[in-house]
Amino acid sequence: MECSCLVWALEKLNYFLEGRSLAAKADFTAAKSLLNMNTPNRHMLRWKIAIQEYWGNMTIVNKDGNIHKNADGLSRWPLPNHIDNSAHVSEEASPEIPIEGISVTDLNTALFEEIRNIYA
Repeated sequence: MECSCLVWALEKLNYFLEGRSLAAKADFTAAKSLLNMNTPNRHMLRWKIAIQEYWGNMTIVNKDGNIHKNADGLSRWPLPNHIDNSAHVSEEASPEIPIEGISVTDLNTALFEEIRNIYA
């Protein structure tokens, strides 16, 4: 959940964050492990690409969940998988986009090869 929130914030605040250094403070153990993951699934791979765009200017500061109580309860509140929910996941198979159709700037070569091998 923390990775999803981080990616959402980076995408929504892109205009303000581009070219600036930033520090993300939360219980981001998952985000750190995501960046070191060898074979992430499709969703995590998208998150990894989105985070990598800011990685040179971003510092992830781990703030233990016991200390970070102000947002901890909200992140654990379940959302129903309903059509009105903006995070609704359809049960139908989503069409896959070929990896050559994704335009990503500043993607390092090793990660691109990893992505290509996963979708090959």
